[in-house]
Amino acid sequence: MIVERTNTGYSAYANDFPVCTTGGNLQELTSNMLEAMNFYFEEMENKTRIVTEKDLKVTLDLPQFFDFYKVINAKALSVRIGMNQSLLAQYISGIKKPSTAQTRRILTGVQKIGRELAEINFLL
Repeated sequence: MIVERTNTGYSAYANDFPVCTTGGNLQELTSNMLEAMNFYFEEMENKTRIVTEKDLKVTLDLPQFFDFYKVINAKALSVRIGMNQSLLAQYISGIKKPSTAQTRRILTGVQKIGRELAEINFLL
């Protein structure tokens, strides 16, 4: 699903199916996406396929990503991936649009941090 920020929250549409929905935040949008996709398969295609959150693949642009995941520090990320902080800030603010290679570089860095975080354990 392609997600876009709106004045009132978020909207999403499916690339492969005639399905769209909205939500005030990404959690609500996710719930609405699941409901809309399941309704489509149930009513329009007469299938009993159940779409779960694991089935959803969400696409965000950089400003949306950093708006939603405010916990990710853009300055620290720029250092981690070896990118000029000012350039990353311009991508995040929408002043400049990153190339495909730059987008992959940023995404790879974010995904690497995600994998590292997923592997952390705390002493109990």
